[in-house]
Amino acid sequence: MDVPHVEHNLRSPTSPCVDLKPLENLHLCDREGTQSADSGVGGPDDLPVPRRISISNVTCDSFKISWDSEARGKERITHYFIDLNKKENKKENKFKHKDVPTKLVAKAVPLPMTVRGHWFLSPRTDYTVAVQTATKQADGDYAVSEWSQVIEFCTADYSSVHLNQLLQKAEVIAGRMLPLTVLYRNQEEEYFNQARDSQCHRMLPAVKDNSGSHGSPISGKLEGVFFSCNTEFNTGKPPQDSPYGPYRFQVQAEVLFNQNTNLYFGDFYCMYTAYHYVILVLAPEGSKGDLFCKGRLPALDRSNNRFLTCVEGEDGTLSFQHAQDVTLELVYTEPVDLSLGTVAAISGHQLRSSSTVNAKKDPSCKICNISVGR
Repeated sequence: MDVPHVEHNLRSPTSPCVDLKPLENLHLCDREGTQSADSGVGGPDDLPVPRRISISNVTCDSFKISWDSEARGKERITHYFIDLNKKENKKENKFKHKDVPTKLVAKAVPLPMTVRGHWFLSPRTDYTVAVQTATKQADGDYAVSEWSQVIEFCTADYSSVHLNQLLQKAEVIAGRMLPLTVLYRNQEEEYFNQARDSQCHRMLPAVKDNSGSHGSPISGKLEGVFFSCNTEFNTGKPPQDSPYGPYRFQVQAEVLFNQNTNLYFGDFYCMYTAYHYVILVLAPEGSKGDLFCKGRLPALDRSNNRFLTCVEGEDGTLSFQHAQDVTLELVYTEPVDLSLGTVAAISGHQLRSSSTVNAKKDPSCKICNISVGR
């Protein structure tokens, strides 16, 4: 395989950024600090063992690492060996292919050192890390220290930079705009009965599941009520089929989306099919959801964007349009009273296979993935 080039960030000499090489065909000490019998390396006793490892400045695809060590043998250090592993998840299939190299090597540089690489770091993922110091010998072999203590850390969500990259990709395929007049939410009959009987006739916000991009900052955090808005091309009305239930709450679009509603881009993904989904957040100005989204999600101009628009006419009436070529999932961040709309049965089929509940994003799709993990 090709070995990535090692680069130093000269603009930040106190925190160099290096691309790490996978360790291949190197005989290393095991995690207990003893040398392998066939290692062929020697002299580890005078190399300092990294202690008190510190992880900082964690992003979705990078982190800074530093540690303390004794002065003894420091001058001999030429390389660092880093053992980086996804934290074991007992629920995962133990035979699942590991697409991440875990043994990494970097030339010795001043600490802290920035480790960056989307090919072995994924967003929102728990990792363990341990470090050895090493010296390359004349014969090309390495003498290594004992392993450091193993520590754990978790990578971060997508930043606004990464979300804007997703946004730009979504804009490319959004397609032309079609008119709409209503927003709608499909559920089982029991859902609406509970809203009437136990929730004061209100649909209450719930925490968004983990569907979509693994690094999306709204998954598992943002609370809202999900709505749809796509219409059928030939009728201009909502489709009669739904994967979520045979009953539909329908409300005029201006009730939830108006001049007092802020609009945010939340995610762009697919589920191993040709269909692509865009998640938008509708947050009333100053609401809890609005405060969550500010600074985390790209804000969209409600009257001029490629996905969902609300335009006020000269007479004060509002008109709405949605993108034709993506399926929009709208998260409204406040409770919704059933009296604002109507609930009725739909006549179509329940397309359970189209449900996006906890759906995993296709990591191989070139249309909706960016180079910082899934």
